[in-house]
Amino acid sequence: MSRPLIAVTTSARTGWRVYPLINLNLWITGGRGARWGVGRIADLENIDGLIIGGGDDIGPDLYGGRLGISAQLDPQRDDLERCLAQAALERNIPVLGICRGSQMLNVALGGTLDQDAWTTYGPERKIKTILPKREVCVEANTHLSLISGERPMKVNALHTQAVDRLGQGLRISARDTGGMVQAIERVRDPFALGVQWHPEHLFYAHRQRAIFRALVSAARAYRSDRNQTGAMRRELA
Repeated sequence: MSRPLIAVTTSARTGWRVYPLINLNLWITGGRGARWGVGRIADLENIDGLIIGGGDDIGPDLYGGRLGISAQLDPQRDDLERCLAQAALERNIPVLGICRGSQMLNVALGGTLDQDAWTTYGPERKIKTILPKREVCVEANTHLSLISGERPMKVNALHTQAVDRLGQGLRISARDTGGMVQAIERVRDPFALGVQWHPEHLFYAHRQRAIFRALVSAARAYRSDRNQTGAMRRELA
């Protein structure tokens, strides 16, 4: 059986180094990636899953906030990814949000962000590294707990913003030890999970690979359902 095709959104500025690592994680777990971004073709008809990748802060105008400390914004990418996230969920396409992508998933479903999360939760708690030095506690009875287990786990942190008010149909699936939201997920299908950390950098950890494996499995199921539906329509035509 061919590998499910997962679209991966990236920034024009940093995508050259981010995308290969995400694609490696997809390949290891049975999928294959296709890089998308501003100026690139984005056709949901031909993909089986969607990853919204990390990058610049999300513009506060998307969720009714005020422009404050955000130093680097990408409005074109904001518009593209919000539309893609909303359209993918409407079509039942599985979605994984990574860091900025997790925040975008929340915003696409009507949620808001804390623009200066480290001021809110204490600058002494700030950790900014690709190394797994931040401890997160996974909520019991969540999709994330089924994917990666309920034990606390060490993750990395490269963000300045964080989820504030949850979007419609979402719940919190992990927080760090200071209470900051570190993962969100959609309560019902389709599969939609957002993690504030960067699991692509932690591909050597089986609990992080499991996140990509869960997306690939959901994408494979989506493709199977889509193909069966298409076959039935052709028979009835």
